[in-house]
Amino acid sequence: MKILLLCDDYWHPGKVPADGVAPLLQMGFQFDVITNANDFSPDLLKMYPAVLMCKSDEVSQADKQPWKTQAVQKAFVDYVKEGGGLTAVHSATVSGKDTKELDDLLGCRFLNHPNNCPVTVAPVKPHPVTESVELFCETDEHYRIEITADDADVLLASYSAAQGEESKYQQEPYFNVPAAICPAGFVRTVGKGRICVLTPGHLLPVWLNENFQKLLANALNWTAGK
Repeated sequence: MKILLLCDDYWHPGKVPADGVAPLLQMGFQFDVITNANDFSPDLLKMYPAVLMCKSDEVSQADKQPWKTQAVQKAFVDYVKEGGGLTAVHSATVSGKDTKELDDLLGCRFLNHPNNCPVTVAPVKPHPVTESVELFCETDEHYRIEITADDADVLLASYSAAQGEESKYQQEPYFNVPAAICPAGFVRTVGKGRICVLTPGHLLPVWLNENFQKLLANALNWTAGK
């Protein structure tokens, strides 16, 4: 199955998801990778049964200009409503200055995260996306998100212990962050299409974790209607 992979922004090099999906090639997936959003056209969406978005509202790592224009956002809304699949991973949940339409489509928005730390991810509900997925733990950015969609079906939870060290983010002091249990993955349907949101995925070892690989494969198949 051919998948469009959109990745690469200032804090999240596209090489991580591009390398992270490599093992899925053995499962029959093919990925067309776009790292520079100037190479993206809404017309491309009709060529794919599902899209894997791992990209915030920045053209690329080297170009922080926004790319999720009103036309792009409308294209994704129409794509999903007409039956397309969208799997949004990690930085795809980060809002831009004017991305409300796409944020509403995903059904969530990023709030913050502490320093990289051990994050435990566990399925909390049986679903095709969580089939054969077991609890796993990797060092990652532990994303806190606000779920805004009333119909979001939470399938995964994540946990990280309290942190005491000073944050490396000078402008946002995420130090002394308390222990937290957060939603780490959910699904919803919009029109004829399906959406899956997964919050782990900042570092490559997370992507290469056997259970995260299962999650990705399951999510892509489910959102594509397989």
